[in-house]
Amino acid sequence: MNWLHAVLLGIVEGITEFLPVSSTGHLNIVEKLLGYDIDSVGMTAFTAVIQVGAILAAVVYFWRDIVRIVTAWCRGLVNEEARRDPDCTLGWGVILGSIPVAVIGLLFKDFIEVTARSLWIIAAALVIWSAVMWMADTRTDLDKGMRDVSIKDALIIGVFQALAPVFPGISRSGATISAGLFLRFDRVTATRLSFFLGIPALLAAGALEAVTAFDHISDPSIGWSATIIATVVSGIVAYATIAWLLKFVSSNKFTGFLVYRVALGGVIAALAATGAVAA
Repeated sequence: MNWLHAVLLGIVEGITEFLPVSSTGHLNIVEKLLGYDIDSVGMTAFTAVIQVGAILAAVVYFWRDIVRIVTAWCRGLVNEEARRDPDCTLGWGVILGSIPVAVIGLLFKDFIEVTARSLWIIAAALVIWSAVMWMADTRTDLDKGMRDVSIKDALIIGVFQALAPVFPGISRSGATISAGLFLRFDRVTATRLSFFLGIPALLAAGALEAVTAFDHISDPSIGWSATIIATVVSGIVAYATIAWLLKFVSSNKFTGFLVYRVALGGVIAALAATGAVAA
């Protein structure tokens, strides 16, 4: 992989990872257009590893929140009164809410890495899940904030998150934000919860791929130099995207994203149907 392709894929990952538009879908179509075999073990690993850059951007952006939540959670381990702190509850919620995606990821690893990367599945998931997001986004009773998060809420959002790797066009952020809206959290809180639940899941997935597929990434067709460049670029771009998204959702619905998802699903289906890009 040349450095120009690495930079381009890093930009795509950084922009789309946290937007409810499917980063995997975007990466797959761009990788195919650039001539790469997205079904290869090396390309699958590359796609997972460069997500780490975006997730580290989220860690940096939410560092104060993370420290506060971890501190409250640790205090709750030894102090009964501290367990009533909403941040302690949120800490448990993030831990327990991350379990479903880990279980699904291990049980359906082969399906996720091969079959689920079909452009037909991505196109269908983009369009179908847009209807789900629209139903969630039209709710008018979004009266819950971050202090109202329960462990049950986090588990439900975690189950929604587990759908994303099985049907990548759904989008992890699209799934978790939808779940948050259905649970009556306001848009900013639903989006922040999406970030918090995504950090451990995606860091673990990227680290696992980096270790288990080290030799495949080292293959000359990809290479660690290109992978590192794409990861760094994705982190820089993702940081700016996070700041923009939180500001955007504070005063806007997700309508624009839904229109884009449906249009993208149509484009991907057309490309696959005409043979312009192998499905």
